[in-house]
Amino acid sequence: MSRLKGKVAVVTGGSRDIGQAIAVKLAKEGAKVVVNYYNTKSGASDTVAKIEALGQDAIAVKADVSKLEDIQYLKSKTIEKFGDRVDVLVNNAGGLFARKTLQEFDEAFYDMVMNVNFKSTVFVSQAFAALMVKGASIINLSSQAARDGGGGGSALYASSKGSVTTFSRAMAKELGPKGIRVNAICPGLIRTKFHDDFTKDEIRAKVAASTPLRKEGSADEVADLVAYLASDEASFVTGNNIDINGGLAFS
Repeated sequence: MSRLKGKVAVVTGGSRDIGQAIAVKLAKEGAKVVVNYYNTKSGASDTVAKIEALGQDAIAVKADVSKLEDIQYLKSKTIEKFGDRVDVLVNNAGGLFARKTLQEFDEAFYDMVMNVNFKSTVFVSQAFAALMVKGASIINLSSQAARDGGGGGSALYASSKGSVTTFSRAMAKELGPKGIRVNAICPGLIRTKFHDDFTKDEIRAKVAASTPLRKEGSADEVADLVAYLASDEASFVTGNNIDINGGLAFS
């Protein structure tokens, strides 16, 4: 397929799991891809290698997208490699970091969670929307947690993703007249390192068993949805927060 042939895509947090699957899927659809990472250089290199094996062009750029200086560096490296037009932006970088209750988290933890999950989405969008023209698409990664408050100890994560959800709706209104579409997706239980690290096996099994499709989702299934939203097939789809959770929760 080549729904994104000749287009330039930027994927933050593209070194593993959902981010890697998205970057590779966009390349399969014909896009040139900027793979952003911060901690996992080897994973980003692996993502680029997978893309190049498809015959597509990609670069890996280290940048902490919770910092404005690093965002500008990411933007400059994108322009240096692919020119001053970006067609697809996927704000995927984020994390839970730890499960902490209200009485356990402090200001530093608050800043980290909110900055990585929400501040990054705001200012990466600001930087790259300036390079976008009619037909471009921004896809933000929200979460089912934005709808239901998340599991125990994830209040700040859920709140940061709730902010992503609302920001996506606002940007759909603001950028729509320029022909730029903005959507978010809200993954439920997806089989990733995120849940390997922060969700107990028995909880995962219970949630999967409660899901109408009786399974966890995969990163590739999320990537397929992102590719659709990035393509012209979704040309009249904007301002949505689309659930992908196997029917566990409905909008």
